[in-house]
Amino acid sequence: MLGTYVLSHGFYDAYYKKAQQVRRLMKNDFDKVFNNVDCLLTPTTPSVAFNLGEKFDDPLTMYLADIFTVSANVAGLPALSMPCGQSDKLPIGLQLMANHFEEDKLLNIAYQLEQIL
Repeated sequence: MLGTYVLSHGFYDAYYKKAQQVRRLMKNDFDKVFNNVDCLLTPTTPSVAFNLGEKFDDPLTMYLADIFTVSANVAGLPALSMPCGQSDKLPIGLQLMANHFEEDKLLNIAYQLEQIL
């Protein structure tokens, strides 16, 4: 309801329109990248998983743990996260991103990586 209120009371240009412009810029950048590659491989998080309850008192660290997954969501790209190893018995994740409507390619690459790892 808050979003509806903001968009209906003169804030459209200040918030929604600006967000859509930023989204378009990100999409254009990804389009350029996917002209040269089939898939992007990135970390899922900036660090390995933390122990249960370890960061409970540090909400900023918990929030930033998702920072690498945001760009796929904003650009509307298919992406998946998968385990790729361990460090001190804590899992390490990698993220794969593909171009729009190339989920089949994304899943095939993930399967091949899974076989290797």
